[in-house]
Amino acid sequence: MIQILIAEDQTILRNALESLLNLEKDIHVAGAVSSGASVCSFPGLGELDLLLMDIEMPDGTGLETAKYMKQHGFRGKIALLTTFSRPGYIEQAMKLGVDGYLLKDDPIDQLIVSIRRIVAGEHVISPALSNMLFRLQPNPLNDREQEMLRRVRNGESTETIASAMHLSLGTVRNYLSSAMQKLETTNRHDALRIAEEKGWI
Repeated sequence: MIQILIAEDQTILRNALESLLNLEKDIHVAGAVSSGASVCSFPGLGELDLLLMDIEMPDGTGLETAKYMKQHGFRGKIALLTTFSRPGYIEQAMKLGVDGYLLKDDPIDQLIVSIRRIVAGEHVISPALSNMLFRLQPNPLNDREQEMLRRVRNGESTETIASAMHLSLGTVRNYLSSAMQKLETTNRHDALRIAEEKGWI
């Protein structure tokens, strides 16, 4: 029996997945939670064959949670389930070594087949994303530039960023300018938009 933990913050989808997967004779949903933190604290982690996680979750995204689980010795398989086909997300997932990258738009029968293949030891990516693998662009932003854009997204001013990160105003402006140059934009808000669309922050 394949033991699965579902992590999905949308209640209707989480409940639907749980019900549909439990109809399969060889699959048992051991739990269904709504956040990354709930995955990490789930009491039966050692008994699981597969974590099926949404990428966009509160209290720890699917990517963050996958990284945490890998670092803490989780022995089961990990598959990310998402509506997002952003290249940056796929790149991060591949670097983390997840076992599956699946789309919520895939038919349920295809999802079930993918689950069985993943548990059997295969690496599975949704067919709709296969072509994107050949067009992956590496994230051009370094850690500091990513952090700057995240703070811009939070509405922080240059002065606030400088104070929070213990940097000079000039250093903050330089990082933002560098990010804009790499993303070929003339302002920080366009840089933020592009970085978000690509899944780079």
